[in-house]
Amino acid sequence: MFASLRRWTGGEIPEGELPVEATLAAMDAAGVEMGVLCAWHGPQGALISNDEVAGFVAAGRGRFAALASVALDRPMEGVRELRRCVTDLGFAGLRILPWLWEVPPTDRRFYPLYAACVELGVPFCTQVGHTGPLRPSEPGRPIPYIDQIAIDFPELVIVGGHVGYPWTEEMIAVARKHENVYIDTSAYTSRRLPEELIAYMHTRGGSRKVLFGSNFPMIAPAAALEDLARLGLDDAGSARYLHENARRVFGLPEPARSPAAAQSAGSSPRA
Repeated sequence: MFASLRRWTGGEIPEGELPVEATLAAMDAAGVEMGVLCAWHGPQGALISNDEVAGFVAAGRGRFAALASVALDRPMEGVRELRRCVTDLGFAGLRILPWLWEVPPTDRRFYPLYAACVELGVPFCTQVGHTGPLRPSEPGRPIPYIDQIAIDFPELVIVGGHVGYPWTEEMIAVARKHENVYIDTSAYTSRRLPEELIAYMHTRGGSRKVLFGSNFPMIAPAAALEDLARLGLDDAGSARYLHENARRVFGLPEPARSPAAAQSAGSSPRA
């Protein structure tokens, strides 16, 4: 399933599990203070389990936060697992990829999980836009799906990753419409960000709605941040994009190093 992604990276996809130290080294090379690690769960089971991610976080010397993933086909089991991850393991949110399940995020099985996210006070993260692997892209449409979820759960914080291309304008419209809908730029380097998203980042509302992400190891943080000046953000806008928005959305702690060095990356040891 993921072999098809090699055409996007020139074949540069690491095989097997990356050591935590390799992830930390990639973050250090880009001046990234803290990363958010993601578990993966699909119909075949855990691809990267929540407990694996908890182990990475424990080994990361305070530089990682974590997002849980659960079994969509067993919603109540998923709710209980999400509660365990947040209350016992300190995870910062839930991430499920609808394209892995080949259903839209408005599927009824998602709704108990959305309610649990609201009760636990954590965001729901997902992928919007087309699907890199050779799977249907329809579940990634911001309209009607993300729009409908935000209508049904106005308290739910939603983070749409991968900017929504080729429906980026739709994703921006949904973020404008709903106070708790955000966009992250994972899987996009600065030079590839759509012009309409850059324009949105220059607005008062958009400057607080877009979060930096890398999608490591598919894209290293340094590569994602290269040509950052192309975005034309001032110091305050850069601070919001690179770390303040993520810190607010995910409830991240203040950095251990100087605030000037802090940046938030949507990194994963293998994702």
